[in-house]
Amino acid sequence: MNVKICDVEFEMGGPYLTELRDSGDIRHDMDALRARMQEDGYVLIRGFHDRDKVLKAREQILQKLERMGKLQPNTDLTEALIGEGQRGVMFGGTNTDLPAYLDVVNSPDVMKFFEQFLDGEPRTLDYKWLRAVSTGGFTGAHYDIVYMGRGTPNLYTLWTPFGDTPIEMGTLAILLGSQHFEKIRQTYGQMDVDRDSIEGWFSRDPLELVQKFGGKWATTHFEAGDAIFFGMFLMHSSTENTTNRFRISCDTRYQLDSEPVDDRWIGDKPKGHTAKADHQRINMEDARKKWGLA
Repeated sequence: MNVKICDVEFEMGGPYLTELRDSGDIRHDMDALRARMQEDGYVLIRGFHDRDKVLKAREQILQKLERMGKLQPNTDLTEALIGEGQRGVMFGGTNTDLPAYLDVVNSPDVMKFFEQFLDGEPRTLDYKWLRAVSTGGFTGAHYDIVYMGRGTPNLYTLWTPFGDTPIEMGTLAILLGSQHFEKIRQTYGQMDVDRDSIEGWFSRDPLELVQKFGGKWATTHFEAGDAIFFGMFLMHSSTENTTNRFRISCDTRYQLDSEPVDDRWIGDKPKGHTAKADHQRINMEDARKKWGLA
């Protein structure tokens, strides 16, 4: 099958794109999971969440989208069919109006998992990044550290799809080995999009990244309940949503409670980003030339 990442088409199983590895067989072996994280830069676990809870949360999110007029009228809610002319939605914040959603990402099971993986009391950032992505939507290649790097670098992103999500609907895509791209880590990876007023995406061309820096892209189909987590210095993107249905997913973050936390993302009303408008930011193309990474 052919897969679009950032509007560039790749062949699954070809020289530039492969399947993500499932770590479900070692789910309860924390030493093995930590070693897998070190080796692969990510951990994918099928059935990480309770599927029924995920589907209940999906229904609640879709009901909100329906109230907003985002869905096709008089259609099956569960299909998440995009209304004519409707764009995607970013539900950034604490999402207290979506208790079923919070019951998934803040569940005792999730917190217990990260307590064991991190070997200490965990905390989750109060701000959650919940999205409904429409046709043509995708995320450019980036490190998460540039968006939330004012606390511990030992912060993990958990990507959870809310519903069965085939690749063509827009799944997480990872550039394998990118956690070891030292020149990118020491330049782009030291940026703060607010402090430095710089664009966040490192590239919109996934083929260019492989050809210049190495690695290989990886993605997979996801089902409700599956999840994948990774660290702050892993280059990732998404496949393009080429369907007529919303892809609903979220990014939530977890760290040790004893380590410093980025105060932009905590509290009852997290302040979030404080950067200048997009047109006032430093262009990434110019920054990359300065760093010798163009």
